[in-house]
Amino acid sequence: MRVQVQKRSLPQARDRPAANAVPVRRAAGRPGAATTHRNGKTQQRAAGGSQQRSVIWYTDAAGFGDLTCSGYVTLAQSPEIVTAVNTIARLIGSMTIYLMRNLPDGGDVRIINQMSRAVDIEPNPWMNRSNFIQWIVRTLYLEGRGNAVVWPKTRDGYLRELDPVPAMYTAFIPVGLMDGYRIAINGAEYDPQQLLHFVLNPGSYYPWQGDGFTLSLTDVANTLKQAAATEKGFMESKWKPSLIVKVDALADEFSTKEGRQKLLDSYVEGAEAGEPWLIPAEAFDVKDVRPLTLSDLALADFVELDKKTVAKILGVPAFVLGVGEFRRDEWNNFISSTIMPLCQIIEQELTRKLLDEPDLHFQFSSRSLYNYDLKELAQVADDQYVRGIMTGNEVRDWLSLSPREGLDELIILENFIPRGMVGDQAKLTGGDDNE
Repeated sequence: MRVQVQKRSLPQARDRPAANAVPVRRAAGRPGAATTHRNGKTQQRAAGGSQQRSVIWYTDAAGFGDLTCSGYVTLAQSPEIVTAVNTIARLIGSMTIYLMRNLPDGGDVRIINQMSRAVDIEPNPWMNRSNFIQWIVRTLYLEGRGNAVVWPKTRDGYLRELDPVPAMYTAFIPVGLMDGYRIAINGAEYDPQQLLHFVLNPGSYYPWQGDGFTLSLTDVANTLKQAAATEKGFMESKWKPSLIVKVDALADEFSTKEGRQKLLDSYVEGAEAGEPWLIPAEAFDVKDVRPLTLSDLALADFVELDKKTVAKILGVPAFVLGVGEFRRDEWNNFISSTIMPLCQIIEQELTRKLLDEPDLHFQFSSRSLYNYDLKELAQVADDQYVRGIMTGNEVRDWLSLSPREGLDELIILENFIPRGMVGDQAKLTGGDDNE
């Protein structure tokens, strides 16, 4: 029930909590709000301020169970979902972030300065780049439900740090029908242009706000939790006696309802998992004991199906969740179709909010994520080297080797002469080919 009341400017005696009232932690995003429990009822009241109205929510103990969500499972509580999200987060966090400048004559060149260091190495005094990017990705998929907010702090016009804002402290407030929105952090509203707002899976009603994958994964997360609980309960079940012992007892003693309940309490209810059962020889005759196994429940088949569903929704290979075997083509497709689009979301938000010059942009280096063997890398490098596309030192860098002197010049196939002397070959000028 909701009751709207007029608020008094000065607190009265009856506004004070009772002596037996128990204070509860202040609600996030509601400065000054306090909650007390009094006479079996839950009441939230607003503290003093300039506002003229307040809203009180209350319910009794009997109705509290109807308002709570029994058995709710967050995505962060599902091991399969967390495994998939952590894989995505670790991969993106491992990539170097380049600050690139677009050249007038075409192509991009890497820029190394304080801005590139702040984003790629030291986003804030407490985190490195890898942990910072992993926090963004985990928040997008899990706690933030498709939204992650970062607060850029500047000094004298220079970026000093990028502070992550926990999802529980943020809210998104629409302004009008088509006038954008505001971001509230712990009750204070800010212009979205002042903050970095990363969005995953934009919503249909509010495109500026992410929807994430909460709705898509809720049912499968509950199913996976139920499967884990079923397996745990089965392994701990007391209905699996390792031995049944028949003992002498009077059958008449168990002819009544009370007697049968006594039998159940004495020989069944008190048994631990694997503990032998003691039953009256005259009342029971055990022919065969067949312990129920997990295979009988077909639990593994359902769990595998749910894992494949999680993998399909999040765009990760099924073998990441332990289903199937590793396949290189599937892994490389995962990098191209899942990792790189998410990287572009982060790149574009960093570029449009942190950089003023139109020829600058941020870019993730993704080549190291693709699965190639050394032979393939060497073959690609050799082909580019003999065609005058890569220098010798670029080839060595491609293979993670240190540069050497004299290998910074482009050469081309034939006699491996410098590219600038290709037109001086005798066969092109009419001279002797052996010269």
